[in-house]
Amino acid sequence: MTRNLTVILALFFIAQTSCKQTEEPVEQPNILFIMTDDHSFQTISAYSDKLIETPNLDRIADEGVIFTNGFVGNSICAPSRATLLTGKHTHVNGQINNRVTFDGSQVTFPKLLQQAGYQTAMIGKWHLKSDPTGFDYWNILPGQGEYYNPDFIEMGEKKQVEGYCTTLTTDFALDWLDGRDSEKPFCLLLHHKAPHRTWQPDTIHFDEFRGKTYPVPDNFFDDYEGRTAAAEQKLSIRENDMDIRYDLKMQDERIESRFPGMDHTARMNEKQKKAWEAHYNPIREDYLERNLQGKELDIWKYQRYMQDYLACIRSVDENVGRVLDYLEENGLDENTLVVYTSDQGFYMGEHGWFDKRFMYEESLRTPLLMRLPRGYSAKGEVTEMVQNIDYAPTFLDFAGVEIPSEIQGKSMKPLLANEENVEWRDGIYYHYYEFPNEHMVKRHYGIRTDRYKLIHFYYDIDEWEFYDLATDPDEMNNLIDSQEHAALIDSLKTELVKLQEKYNDNDTDRSTY
Repeated sequence: MTRNLTVILALFFIAQTSCKQTEEPVEQPNILFIMTDDHSFQTISAYSDKLIETPNLDRIADEGVIFTNGFVGNSICAPSRATLLTGKHTHVNGQINNRVTFDGSQVTFPKLLQQAGYQTAMIGKWHLKSDPTGFDYWNILPGQGEYYNPDFIEMGEKKQVEGYCTTLTTDFALDWLDGRDSEKPFCLLLHHKAPHRTWQPDTIHFDEFRGKTYPVPDNFFDDYEGRTAAAEQKLSIRENDMDIRYDLKMQDERIESRFPGMDHTARMNEKQKKAWEAHYNPIREDYLERNLQGKELDIWKYQRYMQDYLACIRSVDENVGRVLDYLEENGLDENTLVVYTSDQGFYMGEHGWFDKRFMYEESLRTPLLMRLPRGYSAKGEVTEMVQNIDYAPTFLDFAGVEIPSEIQGKSMKPLLANEENVEWRDGIYYHYYEFPNEHMVKRHYGIRTDRYKLIHFYYDIDEWEFYDLATDPDEMNNLIDSQEHAALIDSLKTELVKLQEKYNDNDTDRSTY
C-alpha cells in the first residue's frame, strides 16, 4: 500500500510539473524594470557572496534566471539609459555622453507599449535632462539626485520630500502600483540613485557595516604596465581622485579636499544629522590621529569606500524585497516580468579603481536578473552575451508588440522560452566617448567575444589592447604585440569593422565631440 501511494504521488507530481511547464504564456505580462546606478555584479551574492549577502536580489535569480554575460555598449550613466529606452547604441540615439540632452522625440519602448495599451510609469533617477516621454506618470530625481531629503519632479512639479532616496523611490513606485488601472497591464521603470557616488548610506545601516574589513583585490596595486590609457586615468582610490572629504565623508577643514565647500549634512534634518555625526565623527578623529601614509592609507580608503558602498546596497536589496512582496501579496507575481540590472558595472578596487567607463570587465559587465511570468520555463544561468540594446526589443516581444527595424538589439525572449537553435551574436560592440573629463578615461571602442577582447584607444592616443580572458581574466597582460596571437588579432580587427558597419558607427574618430 505504501509503495502504491508513493507511485501515485510521484505520478501526480510529474503531471503537475508537466502541466506547469506547458501553461500558456501571459499574452501581455506586466513589466517591472528595476535599475540601479553603478551597481557592480561583484556585490550581488547571486554572482558572488564574497562581499555581501543580497537575499532579495537573489530571490529574483533563484526564482528565475541570472545572466552571466550581460554587458553595456557605453559604460556611463546617461548613454546607458538612452540605450535602454531606444534599443540603439549611443552613436545612433545621440546620447554619446552625459553632457548631451536626450532627444525624447525618438521611438522608445515605453511609447510603443503605451500605444499597445500598457500603463507606463517612470519613477526615480532619469538623468537625461529632457522630460520623460512615453509615460502616463513620471516622478523623477533632478540630475543625479540627492540621498537625503531629495527633490523629486512629479509630472513637472518640483518638491522636496523628507526621507532617504532609495526608500522614497520605492514608496512612490508602490503608491503608483496601488493607484493604477488594474484592468490594464503595466510597465514600471523603477530607477534608484543608489549606489552612485558619493555612497551615502541610510542612517539605519551605519552600524551594520562599521569597521568591517573586505578582501583587497589582487590587482589593487596594479602598475598598468603595457596599458597607457589605464595609467593615465583619474579614477584611482590610491590617488586624490578619491577625495577623503568628498567621497569618504571626512568633513573637516584640517583635511585637504578638491571639494572644500561640500557639506554632506546640508539637506539633513536634525535626527539624520545627529546619526550621521555619531557615525562619521569618530571615524574622522581616528583617521586624523593615525596619520596614515602610503599603502596603509590606500587600504584604509578602500575599506571606507567599501563600507559605505555596501551599506547603500543593503538599502537597495531591502527595498527590492518590498516590491517583490507587494507583487506576491497582490497576486501579480505570476503575470509580471521582473528585471533587475544596473546602468553599468563598477570597480570595487580592481586595478585600484572606483567608477566605470573602461571596456574592462568590471565596468563592461552589468548584473542582470529576471523572474519570468507564467509560461516561461527557463531557470538558472543564461550564458549568451546580451547587451543593454537588447532590453527594448525584449520588452516589446514579451508584450506582443512589433519590434521596429531601427532597433539594433535582439529580443532575449527566445533564450527565456528555451527555444532550440536560437541564433545569437558572437561578439559585442563597445564605444566610449566622454574624454576629456574629470576621470580622464580615453575614448575607445572595441569588440568582446566569449574569450577575447580587442580595444582601440584613440583621439589623443593611438593604442590597441588585446586580452585572452580565459588565461587573463583580470586583464593585466596586454598581448597586442604577441606574435603567437597576430593572426587572431587581425581576425578580430576584421570582426570589429563588421560590427561598426552593422551598427552604423562610421565615424570612429568623433574628434568633434
